[in-house]
Amino acid sequence: MIQKILIANRGEIALRIVRACRELGIKTLAVYSEADMQSLHVQLADEAICIGGPQSADSYLRADRIISAAEIADVDAIHPGYGFLSENAKFAEQCEQCNIKFIGPKSKSIRLMGNKSVAKDTVRKAGVPIVPGSDGPIDSEAEAVKLARKIGYPIIIKAVAGGGGRGMRIAHNDVSFAKEYHVARSEAEKAFGNGAVYIEKYIQNPRHIEFQILADSHGKVIHLGERDCSVQRRHQKLIEESPSPFITPDLRKRMGKSAVRAAEAAAYENAGTIEYLVDAKGNFYFIEMNTRIQVEHAVTEEVTGIDLIKQQIHIASGEKLEFDQGDVKWTKHAIECRINAEDPARNFAPSPGTLSLYYAPGGHGVRVDSHVYSGYTIPPYYDSMIGKLICYGSNRKIALQRAYRALSEYLIRGIKTTIPLHKAIMSDPTFIEGKATTAYLEEFMSRTPLDLF
Repeated sequence: MIQKILIANRGEIALRIVRACRELGIKTLAVYSEADMQSLHVQLADEAICIGGPQSADSYLRADRIISAAEIADVDAIHPGYGFLSENAKFAEQCEQCNIKFIGPKSKSIRLMGNKSVAKDTVRKAGVPIVPGSDGPIDSEAEAVKLARKIGYPIIIKAVAGGGGRGMRIAHNDVSFAKEYHVARSEAEKAFGNGAVYIEKYIQNPRHIEFQILADSHGKVIHLGERDCSVQRRHQKLIEESPSPFITPDLRKRMGKSAVRAAEAAAYENAGTIEYLVDAKGNFYFIEMNTRIQVEHAVTEEVTGIDLIKQQIHIASGEKLEFDQGDVKWTKHAIECRINAEDPARNFAPSPGTLSLYYAPGGHGVRVDSHVYSGYTIPPYYDSMIGKLICYGSNRKIALQRAYRALSEYLIRGIKTTIPLHKAIMSDPTFIEGKATTAYLEEFMSRTPLDLF
């Protein structure tokens, strides 16, 4: 039985893990950088150890320091949260070698699904539909152009080791392909130390739909339904909701079975997410698997009533899932808005600084996951997200109304945030009608006066 967990992360997800552990009676150790001494998770954890300077490379990405802290504090397990080392197979392997439970999948599964071309081949063999494209990395521009012509433009070029939209470029013809191919390789090399790329057919204006899965160490794999993540900027999600206003019950059933097959093919264990692109006709294509807890996990929690962080810990402890696929019920509709320290009126420029006022909304059907408070200083070194607003109700209309109301109550002074942008989207007819695709935000920004933000 796990009795003490080191939280190898920061911000709202670290606080979320502290709270889940406290309810389970598990002790927590927070590791933090010099920039995060003020963070709530550091103050609320049972113990805390500073592991380095403010830059991620000097702290949250230092596997050696995290492992050392774990050994000093005699922890049983490490929860990596999302980002940082959460999908680092070598770190997971180090934990295994040190007899420290990594709360996530086995290192083998992370390595398998972390290579996108290998992941595609793995799920394809399991009968999961994939986007037409190369079978693996393409090293020759001439070979890539030849295949692009065969598949048909537009083509998207992706880094094999990519993530967060980096190393990803779109080409509409031979001329643009030649340029974007080399740009993508260069970006991938700089961001990931691996310049390998592969190509796929570019699905224009799709829905981005992901399925939450849980898999225990006893062979049971189930899904908890979908999240619609189509509202995004440069492949970074801004709004997520469940269930999707686009997905029919029949499509949900088929995609859910596909997600389970994909997880089984990877011999997966713990919580994970299977991501798809869905075209206007309802054709769906696997794009990747996230081998960790997602930022937007709270949406699924509110819709199903299942605590995903606790489930991660139970699975890591070797316990069996206590419910079957037929037990999962979707009883609500939930919408999540990522509250970022960014200025939408200035091309989403980062806006770090001290919060002179912080007041989170409340009331029925409103949940706020955040690690900040009045007087807290947003550091410039990390992701700009400072909190998540999750609003839910018995149907989508109520969830939308609550989201608009809650955004109107959400007060943050001292920095710029995405709150005004979210509020404008919640009252936009296209979004209200459930017609948002991955092209939505760019179109919305082009027709919305910047002084609104």
